[in-house]
Amino acid sequence: MSLTIWTNGVFNPQATRLLEEGTSAYRLIKAPTATASVLNPGEEDSSFASADIAFGQPAVADCLGSAQLKWLEVTSAGYTRYDTTEFFSHFRSRNCVFTNVSGVFADPCAQHVLSMMLALARQLLPSHRDQCTDHSWHYHERRYHSRLMTGQTVLLLGFGAIGRRLAELLAPFKVRILAVRRSALPPEGVELVSEDGLPEALAAADHVVNILPASASTENYVHAARISCMRSSAQFYNVGRGTTVDQSALVEALRSGRLGAAYLDVMDPEPLPPEHELWTTPNCYITPHTAGGRHDQDEALVAHFLENLRRYVRGDALDDRVI
Repeated sequence: MSLTIWTNGVFNPQATRLLEEGTSAYRLIKAPTATASVLNPGEEDSSFASADIAFGQPAVADCLGSAQLKWLEVTSAGYTRYDTTEFFSHFRSRNCVFTNVSGVFADPCAQHVLSMMLALARQLLPSHRDQCTDHSWHYHERRYHSRLMTGQTVLLLGFGAIGRRLAELLAPFKVRILAVRRSALPPEGVELVSEDGLPEALAAADHVVNILPASASTENYVHAARISCMRSSAQFYNVGRGTTVDQSALVEALRSGRLGAAYLDVMDPEPLPPEHELWTTPNCYITPHTAGGRHDQDEALVAHFLENLRRYVRGDALDDRVI
C-alpha cells in the first residue's frame, strides 16, 4: 500500500528511529516547523496536502482543507482544538479516521491520582512538610487522622481510558465507584450517574476525581453549586483541564473548611503564576501538569501509532478511535 505519512511531532532520538524504521515502507514527511508541546497548535504546512496519514498536532485548517487525508492520530489524549462540529462533520463526511493516544496516558494518570489519594489518606504530605520545616513530631495527629481507602466512595467525572484504568487500580480497595458519562455502559462494579443524579453523588463521595476534557460543555463544570454539594471531608482531584473548574469557588471552599482537600495537576492558567492564590490555599496540593508523565513517553507514542498503522493497513479496528 502506497501511503504518505506526515508528522510535526518532536520525539527523542530513539523514538525518532522507531518512527523512521516503522514507516520505512512508506513516504514519511517531517513538517519544517515541529510542535514540541501538544498544548500548542501546529503551524499550517503546505506539505500536509499530500498526506494520507497525519501523526502529531496538525493545524485545524490543514485538516479541513485536505482532500487527501484519510486518518489523523493526535499525540495527546485531549483534542480540544479539533473538538468542533465543523471538524467532526468534515471527517465523518469524508470517512476520515480520527484517533488519539488515550491508552498511552491512561496508566500514568490513573497511577498519579491513586498515589495522591493514598498520600492524603495516610498523611504523607503533612509529614513531609514537617520534615522540610520544623521537624516536629505530630504522632497523635498524623496517626489518628490517617484513613483507609477501603470501602470509601469515589466519584469519577468522566469515564474514558483514564477513568477505566483508575477503576481497575481501585478495585483491591473495595471502593464504591460512581461515574458520570453521557454514553456507553460502564463495566461491572461501576455505577453510572446521570447529570440529574450528580448532586446526590457528590454528596456521597469521599473522593471526586475530575477527568473531563476542555470544551464548551465542560467549562466551569465543577462550579460553586456543585462544590457546595460535596461533604466537608471530601477530597477533590483534577487531572482533566483547568477550565472545567471554578477555581475561585474551589479556593473559597478550601479556605472556609467546606472541602477537605484538593489535588490539582491542571489549572487555568498554565503555567500557574507564582503569585496565584492556589499556591497558598490551605490543603491545596499542586503538580505542574505531570500526571500523564512517563519516562518512555516518546517511545510509547510512536509504538501506539505504529501499532495503529499496522491495523490500518490490515483493515482492523484502531485503538483509541474517536471518529
